[in-house]
Amino acid sequence: MVISSLTLVSRVMGFARDLAISYRMGASATFAADAFNTAFAFPNLFRRIFAEGAFAAAFVPAYARALARDGEEKADILAADAMATLAAATLTITVLAELAMPWLMYLIAPGFAHNPDKFKLAILLTQITMPYLPCMAIYAHLSGVLNARNRFILSSAAPILLNLWTLVTVLPAHSPVGAAQAASWGVLVAGVSQAALLWWGVRKSGARVDWRLPRLTPEIRQLIALAVPGAVAASVSQINVFVSSVLVSPINGARSWLAFCDRLYQLPQGLVGVAVGVALLPRLARAVQSEDHPGARAAMDEAITFSMALTLPAAAALFAIPYFLVDSLFTRGAFNLTDAHQTALALRQYGWGVPAFVLSQIVTRAFFARQDTKTPMRYAIVSVVANITAGVTLFHFIGVQGIAAATSFASWLNVVMMLVTLHRRGDYRLGAEARSKLLRILAASVALGLLLAFASTYRGPVEHLFGGFHLGPLHPKELIIAGVLVVAGCAYPVLLFASGGLTLSELRAALRRPAKGPGPVPPPPQALP
Repeated sequence: MVISSLTLVSRVMGFARDLAISYRMGASATFAADAFNTAFAFPNLFRRIFAEGAFAAAFVPAYARALARDGEEKADILAADAMATLAAATLTITVLAELAMPWLMYLIAPGFAHNPDKFKLAILLTQITMPYLPCMAIYAHLSGVLNARNRFILSSAAPILLNLWTLVTVLPAHSPVGAAQAASWGVLVAGVSQAALLWWGVRKSGARVDWRLPRLTPEIRQLIALAVPGAVAASVSQINVFVSSVLVSPINGARSWLAFCDRLYQLPQGLVGVAVGVALLPRLARAVQSEDHPGARAAMDEAITFSMALTLPAAAALFAIPYFLVDSLFTRGAFNLTDAHQTALALRQYGWGVPAFVLSQIVTRAFFARQDTKTPMRYAIVSVVANITAGVTLFHFIGVQGIAAATSFASWLNVVMMLVTLHRRGDYRLGAEARSKLLRILAASVALGLLLAFASTYRGPVEHLFGGFHLGPLHPKELIIAGVLVVAGCAYPVLLFASGGLTLSELRAALRRPAKGPGPVPPPPQALP
């Protein structure tokens, strides 16, 4: 709840940031938005990998074990060595990328090459934002230190700084290009601020993670052996999204259309998938270590059921009313009706992939808890190849929305492969009660989707009824979508509890704070062949 609540605040601020960006930069009408989204996406890809992949898979369990087994002093030495190695690696990547950016842009956004002004602006903006990468790597590492000490507030709240700094820098701008340059500098300042905040938080927690030169100690080599495949496995959806943005780069505005989709369809992944996955891993690892197979299965069943109870209604909404959402939220300023239609087409295709995006965050933990990060990495690579193949094919036939459909297909393929492997190994199979509950949750979500589709059908007459009425900065279309979402938010719990998909006692049990004490500590990770 701590992680999800602060993530929700961050996502609301991020939505405000996207409103400002869409208003100032537009999408297809100018090239500034595409250039900025490219500049932000490249270092942000590594941020997602480091923050949600490598450390969830390797560092946090290793640091927690060191705390319990060796004491704070040795655990902090491990953390300091890991931070030095990580900082050196990301600084090296940043310097090389800065120097090679004029050539690297041909790989990141090959379609920009036909527009020299757009190409040059994308190079400049990406060079400005690249130092965000080492800042975010340090932030992710220090978040792991705090999380291992059961402190979650600062690591969950720090992303709010990114949205604040971007708003502060982009709102005063008077031109699309000026807004893009200002926003890029805002990203860099935000990265420094976030790393500094986490550094202060770690010192306040009592940890002493000091700066030092990198050392490849046996413990660090072990971490690298687990972290690299774990990072790829946990970040497959982000890699697929990045690949998609490369494929659509020839179409002006397409990169921005997909970026605005991200704000909506990735909300369940951040609020539900990451939060449930973070909470699941230590519980699952303890059950696996103690060979409590019923406990491990119960943990997975609960995580999947609870996450789908929160995710399937979101997927239903994105699939049922994509244009209603996009037009009501984004169409203003430089963001026109063409941009809204194209964004909505892509958003609908992402909608049916949302459950897979969330499930991948949870199912990978079943492998991580067993110290297996290579199997999900292999499946992640298969998923990326499938995404590229399907994306190129569908893009040829149905345009940009085909890229979104390919990403959803690849994510479902990844989840299915992992679940089949767990089933064959005897590590996990969905229980009968969980299957029944998932069907009931699906029924409640379909009913919600039908209600939303009905509301969308009568949107026009209701807007006409409101006429020129407005409430402060909110006009009829904003008021109507807010009203529809409030009604839907009240209707879904009724549908969910009425269908038996979830009970109040199960909800309370899922949100209950566990008993104090670390419990059994997972065994140290073994080097993988």
